[in-house]
Amino acid sequence: MKFSVATNFEPDLLSALEGFPVAELFGKLPSDSIGGGRASFMLAPLGRDRFRAHVADAARRGIGFNYLLNPACLDNREYTRKGQRDLERLLEFVEECGVTSVTVSLPFLLPIIKKRHPRLKVRVGVYARVDCVAKARFWEDLGADCITLESITVNRDFAMLQAIRETVRIELQLIANSNCLIFCPWSGQHMVNLSHASHKGHESRGFMIDYCALRCSAAKLADPTHYLRSEFIRPEDLGAYTGLGYHSFKILERGAPTQVLARRVKAYAEGRFEGNLLDLIQPYGYRGGGGSGGLSGLLRFVRFFLRPATVSPTGLMRLKRLAEKRGLLAGLDWDPVYIDNRLLDGFLDGLKDIECRGCDCSRCGYCAGWADKAVRVDAKYREEMLQNYQEAFHDMHSGALWGVTDGRG
Repeated sequence: MKFSVATNFEPDLLSALEGFPVAELFGKLPSDSIGGGRASFMLAPLGRDRFRAHVADAARRGIGFNYLLNPACLDNREYTRKGQRDLERLLEFVEECGVTSVTVSLPFLLPIIKKRHPRLKVRVGVYARVDCVAKARFWEDLGADCITLESITVNRDFAMLQAIRETVRIELQLIANSNCLIFCPWSGQHMVNLSHASHKGHESRGFMIDYCALRCSAAKLADPTHYLRSEFIRPEDLGAYTGLGYHSFKILERGAPTQVLARRVKAYAEGRFEGNLLDLIQPYGYRGGGGSGGLSGLLRFVRFFLRPATVSPTGLMRLKRLAEKRGLLAGLDWDPVYIDNRLLDGFLDGLKDIECRGCDCSRCGYCAGWADKAVRVDAKYREEMLQNYQEAFHDMHSGALWGVTDGRG
């Protein structure tokens, strides 16, 4: 078993990961000519010198580095002279730094990299949405060295996992600790939104209202069963996947502080975790720290979001307060939502007999029964936040946030 671990580029991360089966780190500059799977405002500032030093430090410890060239959309710039020059300069930089592999999600990029930079291994990212045998075979035939399967559709589809593993010979990787909604209807839009929000030179200049994350967070509070209708793999359940031949697992999240990342790697390496499962799988609200609070957070907010000509400052400040209280922008010092991991022992066993793709969750009730037992949500917090969400979505849907209407919707 081996792990591909998100890096926050902090100097204490690599020492915190010593002794665990970490084969590579993955990450990228906060913005570049390609863009990627996270918005720039979600990541700490990082210069090229610090990036180069981090890659070199990992190499000295026998750990590879995977640079993410994984946007879901490039605005068709990949077909222009400037776009191609920018891509080539970026590839030359990452190879010069000692990067060992890159991740792509667009088929056009893979043969370009293989032809121009054959030393680099090419991994296929989750934004490529590989969720069936035909797609996996396509990427294998194209020359991919590894495929990260689309977790929201296949992590709990054991028949499909087995079929893909039996068909392709290259390395297959699973994301272990994501908490997206299963078959998420916002995922396609979210991938494109995030891609452009880290795309250097894009006209948005990094500005993005993370509507999809807000909708997801609100849906989970409104119906806590959604916390379990997800794609996460508990540390205790890794054996169900290694038994199918999956031995490579990706551990998120790039915006997490070192102590959070180390705790996650430790839990998956040991195959057991005591406490709130959200500490392992939630991509925000890191208890005890993390996120963008304090003066640095304020400066980042001004840089990426204070756009009076783009969006109403008053409405945006309301969104900022909501995001802060929900933990989307900064760490929380308490657990408004608690999923008792120990109470989920046996949860996966029953899922193996349910074909979720063709199932009506409201009739099935399997996850709902487990949520009643294992998920606790502070009632006062839930009521307050749902009201805040309702007001925020009204501002967006009516056009009030942009001054398109008078706000009466």
